[in-house]
Amino acid sequence: MTPTNDHEYAVLGGVNRASIGRYLAILSSSISAGLVFVLLQAQNYAQTMGLDVNLPPIVLSLVGAGAVYTVLFWLLKNHAWKWRPLSALLKVPNLAGTWDCKGETLDRDGKITYAWTAEVTIIQCWDKLRVRLKTSQSGSNSMAAALTHDSVDGWLLLYQYRNDPRIGEPELNSHVGTCSATFSKDLKSATAEYFNGVGRATFGKMTWTRRQ
Repeated sequence: MTPTNDHEYAVLGGVNRASIGRYLAILSSSISAGLVFVLLQAQNYAQTMGLDVNLPPIVLSLVGAGAVYTVLFWLLKNHAWKWRPLSALLKVPNLAGTWDCKGETLDRDGKITYAWTAEVTIIQCWDKLRVRLKTSQSGSNSMAAALTHDSVDGWLLLYQYRNDPRIGEPELNSHVGTCSATFSKDLKSATAEYFNGVGRATFGKMTWTRRQ
């Protein structure tokens, strides 16, 4: 069965996600306390003006630490991690998008036995990722992944995938494999190497170019 769900990925050398959770909890408590204080002061001011204003508990619960944490985490998970200053701090590159792929299958002597093209789609948020590669004959989805940074070569994405042929491709077998992709510093291109296991037993190289 081909996996279709996004999966978690490791960031080697990045900021520990548990630490980020603790920082968000502290920030949420501070923001919540500030909002509650402002609301209560507004209520007191309204009462001094002769207005019968009493904030119901549900209003205060909406600015509780738990609610604020939920909003902050959603914002970080889906949007804030992409902002350059925060992305640099978290050490998580934004690889999401569509990439044009040119691949070459090689023999043991390094000679090209087959040239092919594909479309690579990377779905990514702060804590989950999926790499989807589609050719005219088959498609693959990543099952596990890790990101690491090299000060010279740039970002390196390592992932394991499962490939399933399209219906009507009897010569192709379902298989698993691994891929190592090194991204340019501007994150607009990448070079990759792949190795397929039992079921295909092939290897080769790829170049990815990010669509604008």
